[in-house]
Amino acid sequence: MVDFFRRALKKLDKLDIEQHRELLISAINQISLLETVSDSIDVGILVCDEEYNLVMVNKCAQRLIPLNYTEGEQIWSSIMDDHIVECLKEILLNADRVTDKEIDFDHKGRSRLISVNVVPLVQDKFVKGSLIYLEDITEKRKEESRLRRAENLASLTTLAAGVAHDIKNPLASISIHLQLLQKYLAKNNENDEKNNRYIEVLKEEVERLNRIVVDFLFAVRPMNMELRKSDINKLISQLIDFVGLELEQSKILILLELDEDLPKILMDERYMKQVMLNLVTNAKAAMPEGGVLTIATNCFDNEVRISVCDTGIGIGKEYLEKIFEPYFTTKEAGTGLGLTQVYKIIKEHQGEITVDSEPGTGSDFRIILPVPQNEMKLISYNDKKTDQTQ
Repeated sequence: MVDFFRRALKKLDKLDIEQHRELLISAINQISLLETVSDSIDVGILVCDEEYNLVMVNKCAQRLIPLNYTEGEQIWSSIMDDHIVECLKEILLNADRVTDKEIDFDHKGRSRLISVNVVPLVQDKFVKGSLIYLEDITEKRKEESRLRRAENLASLTTLAAGVAHDIKNPLASISIHLQLLQKYLAKNNENDEKNNRYIEVLKEEVERLNRIVVDFLFAVRPMNMELRKSDINKLISQLIDFVGLELEQSKILILLELDEDLPKILMDERYMKQVMLNLVTNAKAAMPEGGVLTIATNCFDNEVRISVCDTGIGIGKEYLEKIFEPYFTTKEAGTGLGLTQVYKIIKEHQGEITVDSEPGTGSDFRIILPVPQNEMKLISYNDKKTDQTQ
């Protein structure tokens, strides 16, 4: 088509008004088609000239990144995010081409991860600028993380059958013999303070190992869920009543923002209480100097959403994808199984759990649980009935 227009330009003086009009309409149609194709693909495209002035931006790019596009303006002035600007400057000024460079940023209230590819824009064998491709890989990375956690849990389950019981049995034997030793020493008047201290240390370490094994078994053993319609708000309120004094003594202010119209969900209260207790305990540990713990619930799009948000030390972005994996922990005395248990319980409830966090700002754990179908129908029926009576 370009060759056609070039040939037409050579004969422009010989064309009449109607032929000029047809040529112009044809050119407009071709440009419109190219713009439609560009705006229809789900990859962001930015085109810069040799001076890094933007000459073309498609709609996907405008959705992906904060952009105030003015044709002919330098790309540095058009992008409204300093982190993206710094990354693109480094790429465009120092590299000929870049493949799959990942940039993370916040846009419209949510964290995003984009993959950036830059290639030279070549025309007539000369470099005329740069072509930048942007792809949103946020969900792709989350899905990879979910699959990796599922694989790790599967591997852990296979390992657990033999190892956990083989460890638990000797521990029970050691504990019994420590008690017998203590009784023997007492009987022979050798139960002095020094011997007692040694034995107590051994008993504490045996108990600590036993707790690790119990947590390990809990994390991998198939769960016998007893799902019943329950009120998650009531469960949260009861839990806060139980741990409230402890949190207050740690200078932690508790804010409950519970939706009063929340529908009941199918859950096993024992396990769900364990989830909430683990998250509250982690939040307390993240605020050693005190802070604010906010627990909120709401219903949106046939889903009950629970947020456990603290103002603690936060989690580094390099750890966010690993925190639900078995044995991953940033605590010196942690087993790395607490959040694995949380993840497994939520998955058993057909739900999802995610976390947003910033070091020095705090963490927000978000749980999504499905509303039972009959609850959704009941809500719809009542709404319809109300409309008819008005």
